[in-house]
Amino acid sequence: MPSLQKSSPPQDPPVVCPTRRDEVAAAGSELIGGPIGRRALLGAGQLTPVRVVVLVALGMYALGMVQKLPCYNWAWFRGSTSQYTHACYSDIPHLFSGRGFAEGLVPYFDRLGGDIPFLEYPVLTGLFMQVAAWLTPSGDVTAQERTYWIVNAGLLMVCAAVLAVCVARTHRRRPWDGLLVALAPALALTATINWDLLAVALTAAALLMWSRSRPLAFGVLLGLATAAKFYPALLLVPLLLLCWRAGKWRAFGTALLGAAGAWLVVNLPVMVFATEGWKQFYVFSTDRNVDFGSVWLLISQLTGEQMRPETANYWALFLMMLAVAGLAYLAFNAPRRPRLAQLVFLIVAAFVLVNKVYSPQYVLWLVPLAALARPRWRDFLVWQGCEVLYFLAIWFYLAYTSSGNKQGLPTDGYQFAIVLHLLGTLYLCALVVRDILAPDRDGVRRDGSDDPSGGVLDGAEDVFVLGRAAHPARHAAPAVEGPRVDWGTPPRE
Repeated sequence: MPSLQKSSPPQDPPVVCPTRRDEVAAAGSELIGGPIGRRALLGAGQLTPVRVVVLVALGMYALGMVQKLPCYNWAWFRGSTSQYTHACYSDIPHLFSGRGFAEGLVPYFDRLGGDIPFLEYPVLTGLFMQVAAWLTPSGDVTAQERTYWIVNAGLLMVCAAVLAVCVARTHRRRPWDGLLVALAPALALTATINWDLLAVALTAAALLMWSRSRPLAFGVLLGLATAAKFYPALLLVPLLLLCWRAGKWRAFGTALLGAAGAWLVVNLPVMVFATEGWKQFYVFSTDRNVDFGSVWLLISQLTGEQMRPETANYWALFLMMLAVAGLAYLAFNAPRRPRLAQLVFLIVAAFVLVNKVYSPQYVLWLVPLAALARPRWRDFLVWQGCEVLYFLAIWFYLAYTSSGNKQGLPTDGYQFAIVLHLLGTLYLCALVVRDILAPDRDGVRRDGSDDPSGGVLDGAEDVFVLGRAAHPARHAAPAVEGPRVDWGTPPRE
């Protein structure tokens, strides 16, 4: 009787090691012992890649809190210039008093004094701010502002951990790409300036759910992210285009309904019972003048004429429509269907580039998307270098404009920093577009993967294509070796 042999269980595909594929990662690894060896035992021990990424992210976050110490100790409370010269400004302590939390006012329901009658943040961010205010004990205003920042920093640290986990797990075979996020200087420098990290973490969690083929969970998380910040809603545009090309209408419809439902659940109570307060975010965004970091401020300063908000809104909308048209061209004409992370990065980057304001913390929107779209250390660090220089420039420029002795960065220097920020972002966009048009140059696909973050799109066949994708070049056709044989056909005389 023949013996029955047990078949070995299927093994997971090997994890991609950046130090074996990325020259900059290999060079940087010399600080901790050098690139991983051929005989290294991967996956052993308690320090899994995801855990390492989270620990590094929390370490960088803690360094960012240390960087804010001069402001925490005194600079937030003694004039305005010191918090700029120390580059440690944060909106959080100032808005504790400026938006009525110190007085116990309820966001959206209670009217504020000053030019802004109600809280100008989306509802979920307002709830986050209110929860932090509830956790802040009573006392003198200065002590409360310090404690309010500490409480918010602790809550945002949880968001940073969620962000690190989600990015590290989105591409199953590439968890080490999460180190791009964990080690990003922007994470340390800007995480506690404002509350953007809440929306960023929810967006990363939504992308993780989509990569696991869970469109409803993706939609719910995306709706919550949109309730915290507007930009996550833009992710529905590339998702629509890719689902159109792959014919995955049911998955897209499920995601869309989940996003709309989650957004309504959060917004509807405030929308009904505090309509004026709920509208403040949208009114403020529409009526806001061109502000720091934007291309429109650069144009206004160079021409000497203040651009009207209506004009900036028109041109920003027009340029976004052009960006969506370009995205549609890439989605339908690329020789291979673009990866979801690539198109998501491009549309959010376009929004950042044409927006009326570029606050320093907006870079957090792009950090996880850049790590998923273009996980190359050299390009990522070049872009981060531009952003760090802009981060320093805006504070020194504010010091220059707010101090009587004009110490800081003059206008010409700040304009150069804006151009540097724009060029750095465009540089990364150009590389992503090149990877889409030449998929063989996409590092994520070199191991044979299609779209690790694509979920139902991963490996799906195309049902609607245009241009080059519908009529590939002759040299792209598979080669046929030897003479063609029609089996079963009688030979011709």
